[in-house]
Amino acid sequence: MILLRLFYEFFIVGLFMFGGGLAAIPFLKQMSETTGWFTIHQLMDIIAISEATPGPISVNMATFAGYLTAGVPGGAVATLGLIAPSVIIASIVARLLSRFRESKYIDSAFYGLRPASLALIAAAGLTVLRITLLDAELSGQTGILLDMLDLKAAALAVVLFPLIFKLKLHPAFFFAGSAVVGIFLFK
Repeated sequence: MILLRLFYEFFIVGLFMFGGGLAAIPFLKQMSETTGWFTIHQLMDIIAISEATPGPISVNMATFAGYLTAGVPGGAVATLGLIAPSVIIASIVARLLSRFRESKYIDSAFYGLRPASLALIAAAGLTVLRITLLDAELSGQTGILLDMLDLKAAALAVVLFPLIFKLKLHPAFFFAGSAVVGIFLFK
């Protein structure tokens, strides 16, 4: 039963995810909250590992989330569920390509989807920012507002942000470098 539910949940993600892999993050956050298959902190691990491994991020996230939920079969089923809508839609579009190219309705629909994709990606970014840099629970325990900010993570982000734009390196270098910094400085 869990495998069928995994397929269904990731089929819905694949059906409505526009804007690339990062647009899947709000869907996964909602899935985490409603199913309890993985925690929000595990979701951050899913995102980090999916970004650092080869392949499309959304497929990597589905595979890892499915694996956390139901092992290897869960990873395979979640991945199939995620890609199935794309395969179905691409097959239909390929058959009707000439009509789609000239349709003002399709062009208008994609025009409307762009801001939705931007909003989903921005929401995902803010979620990652909040979970990575803020710890309201700790602040509530100590009563010190500054305890809400993870200063080590914030310092690393402040250093990395301009370097990403300036150095023009492959993202893998930033992930690897950040992992090394995390291992040696933030034990």
